[in-house]
Amino acid sequence: MNEVATSVEREERITRTSLVGIAANLLLAGFKAAVGVVAGSVAIVLDAVNNLTDALGSVLTILGVKLARRAPDARHPFGYGRIEYFSAVSIAALVLAAGAGAFVESVRKIVRPETPDYSVAALVIVAVAVVAKFALGRYVSAQGRACHSDALVASGADASLDALISAATLAGAIILLVTGVNLDGWIGAAIAFFILKAGVGMLLGSVASIMGRRPDAEVTRPIRATILGVDGVLGVHDLILHNYGPDAAIGSVHVEVDATLSAADVHRITHAVQKAVMAAHRLVLTVGVYAVDPSRREERAAIEATARRHPGVLGVHGLVFDDANGVVYFDLLVDFSVRDRAALRDALAAELAPRFPGRTLEIVFDASYSD
Repeated sequence: MNEVATSVEREERITRTSLVGIAANLLLAGFKAAVGVVAGSVAIVLDAVNNLTDALGSVLTILGVKLARRAPDARHPFGYGRIEYFSAVSIAALVLAAGAGAFVESVRKIVRPETPDYSVAALVIVAVAVVAKFALGRYVSAQGRACHSDALVASGADASLDALISAATLAGAIILLVTGVNLDGWIGAAIAFFILKAGVGMLLGSVASIMGRRPDAEVTRPIRATILGVDGVLGVHDLILHNYGPDAAIGSVHVEVDATLSAADVHRITHAVQKAVMAAHRLVLTVGVYAVDPSRREERAAIEATARRHPGVLGVHGLVFDDANGVVYFDLLVDFSVRDRAALRDALAAELAPRFPGRTLEIVFDASYSD
């Protein structure tokens, strides 16, 4: 019940924030459009259009979070949470379209300039819009981070950028009034550039979420701590998380346990790990096992020290000594910067061979999937 309540509260919070954004952007768009038309300023008119796209982006955010709350079914057993990422992609597409249109119109103004006619009231309205848009951006971004909503974070960042753009428009108007130099078309082009840049950044961020990001240490560290707190767990490795939306994820992990334990004891430990992680982090976790012989600490330390002398090696785990068959198994954790893994494996095997004569070294590479 707590998970459902949390999801409902998150949806309500995102919807409420988006509605505030819609109302604020429609109000600002109306004022800016009126001022821009009266003054004959393409920069202010484009700024107004940008506010309209922001309002539409908030509508898409609401639609995305509503669709993402659909219950899992046979076609999508992990739910529809990733739809939220596509709503963020849609917002980015709107921003890019607005930026492209703004650029075309600004170039036309540069080629055939028309001198705007600003009034004091127009400048006051633009100045108020700068403050309002900055405040809106701060508010929406904060709510987005609290809700883990990429769409809200993107909308908030876009709103803050809009405040800077409006400030540039205001600066251009002041320059015109003081010096008589008309920079309206050039400022419009600059606005278009920043809109396009913001759209590209939003698009890349959303695509990265869809493809799968490497989880931050702030996410993985508490999960590792929870697992290490389970009685019988000696180590935690290979934590992998698969995101199915901002508040839905599954994962897998390997835990080290004493090799002398029975199968029943190992089952008790892995089951306790799954329960603890679900209770603390609402995460479904598949748990694998590395059987560790505590009496081989010295040999393990030697392998670890030798391996870490190589650039890109982060550690060694899953160390198993199969004395009956003369094989030493271990997993080598390496950074993604290591390209020639075969050469690293051969070099490490050659360095360790004198310490383990007559034994075969089987080295399996593990990438650093999380911090």
